[in-house]
Amino acid sequence: MISIIDYGSGNLRSVYNAFRYIGEDVRVSESPSDLDRADKIVLPGVGSSKDAIKGLAAHGYTEKILNNIEKKKPFLGICLGLQLLFDYSDESGGCGCLGIIPGDVKLFSAGNGLKVPEIGWNTVEFTRNNCPIFEGIDSGEYFYFVHSYYCAYKGEYTASLTSYGVEYTSAVWKDNIFAVQFHPERSQERGLKLLENFSKI
Repeated sequence: MISIIDYGSGNLRSVYNAFRYIGEDVRVSESPSDLDRADKIVLPGVGSSKDAIKGLAAHGYTEKILNNIEKKKPFLGICLGLQLLFDYSDESGGCGCLGIIPGDVKLFSAGNGLKVPEIGWNTVEFTRNNCPIFEGIDSGEYFYFVHSYYCAYKGEYTASLTSYGVEYTSAVWKDNIFAVQFHPERSQERGLKLLENFSKI
């Protein structure tokens, strides 16, 4: 069973519907203890990093997320769910995040014809071979993005890069942890393929 974390914010319904569409047993969490019973965990999110971190703590999810990740349970972060894995975000005056992956999250700079937020389709270029969530998907495929902040980190856990004025990490892979900046649930067939791949891990 896949548990989607409900901490009072996020695009839960569209992610839930996407997993249901591909035939997966998926449920929206009703309490932190649901994560212990799940086979896999998904952390979606929209909005502010600071509000999300506060929401996870207020609903009792922070420790459960860290404990289940430590137990090697497959974890997928989507959009804000990727950014929350890093050490620090500049959003809303700055806040500490989960600190699972080293690095910071920064605001895009507008200019040269680029608008902030980045909204729309962009390419995802793989940086590592055999990342399980990208099985059967070609490097350079387009996925759908909506975000104003980006992961400035580029390192051993980077699984893909995307360019929007600056080159940034658009997916990470660290052991049982996977996370993407784009929205697979809004990325048509290739996005559904990514969710299917995660479901099989």
